[in-house]
Amino acid sequence: MRLASHPLWLVGFRSFFILACLAAILLPPLWALIFSGQLAAPEIPLSSLQWHAHEMFFGFGWAVLGGFLLTATKNWVNVRGYHGPALMLLAGAWIIERLAMSFGGHWPPALFWLGSNLFLGLIVVMLMWTLIRHRRTDSYRDNIFFLLALPLFFVAKYLLLAGDFIAGYTMTIALFRMAFLMMLERTLTHFMRAAFQVEILRQPQLDMAIKLLGLSLIFEFLLPPPLAAALALALAALLGIRFGFWKPHLALRRIDIGIMYVGYLAITLQLLLDAIGHLTPLVSVGSVSVHLFTVGAVGCIVPAMMTRIANGHTGRKVIFERADRIVLYIMLATLLFRVGLPQLFPAAYPGWIYLSAGCWALAYGILVWRIAPLLLRPRADGREH
Repeated sequence: MRLASHPLWLVGFRSFFILACLAAILLPPLWALIFSGQLAAPEIPLSSLQWHAHEMFFGFGWAVLGGFLLTATKNWVNVRGYHGPALMLLAGAWIIERLAMSFGGHWPPALFWLGSNLFLGLIVVMLMWTLIRHRRTDSYRDNIFFLLALPLFFVAKYLLLAGDFIAGYTMTIALFRMAFLMMLERTLTHFMRAAFQVEILRQPQLDMAIKLLGLSLIFEFLLPPPLAAALALALAALLGIRFGFWKPHLALRRIDIGIMYVGYLAITLQLLLDAIGHLTPLVSVGSVSVHLFTVGAVGCIVPAMMTRIANGHTGRKVIFERADRIVLYIMLATLLFRVGLPQLFPAAYPGWIYLSAGCWALAYGILVWRIAPLLLRPRADGREH
């Protein structure tokens, strides 16, 4: 099948990074228009806020996470990995989910719920099968945390769409936080070694404590507020301690690595805000906390990771050229517009929504312009995948 052998379907990051960029270009501007009343919300059995949260987490977010994990898991266990028709099936399921979540309001209920869960169901099963089947050859013994976390995305998604919305997005953030902390732990070690010829602290007991606390906070919504606050503070403290030993004075000299450290700090600060919210219920930190994670952590880390993977995993030298660096600076501006300035000038909140959505879309528009040609062509070094 000639189409299935196209470079786009050789490995997971190729197709899903393009889908993630397309989602990033479309979803925030659409939400800004819906939020301001300029566009009607999708006619589906969900509120506009549920739609926005779902599409950013399980549309954009899972396209990113799926592309990364489909690529990383095969390398962790040293197998060929899903490609060809399997990836085409997953991409098709992702597209069906977007159609269901935007136009499925008049579909039969069973078809709507099938369409809106097909992608997550397929990709989680496929990822878990890879990790379980090849457990003996897994390079990372702590991938047990992925095996525990991946099926919990179903619970988080159910709560987000049909249960307790606050519990749903709290659990979803915790699951993404867990995945990002593990990815940062593994990748920054290599990035700092390659960029500055230095080793950053990797203390097994500290790393394990961070992962265990991250795992416990997946169930934050079930815990008494004082306990949830204590766990969040403990995790923030450990992350802060480790950050100090990860040589930020070097990393922040380069935007391509420094922006990932900004994302790390955003995770730490978001945990502190969550703790404050639990300890002082009269202080509302919900929207700030959520967007500090989604824009500050995910928004800052993902473009830098995509650029590195799109170059390095297609046999090219990883060099951040001017346009690549502009993307990262735009994402830092997005963080300022979405999280920082609204606290200082709340009266202009609708304007900040428009500005941050526009910057987000612009950044990913430039990003997909930069990486799509690499993802659609064979590897530069002649290897297949």
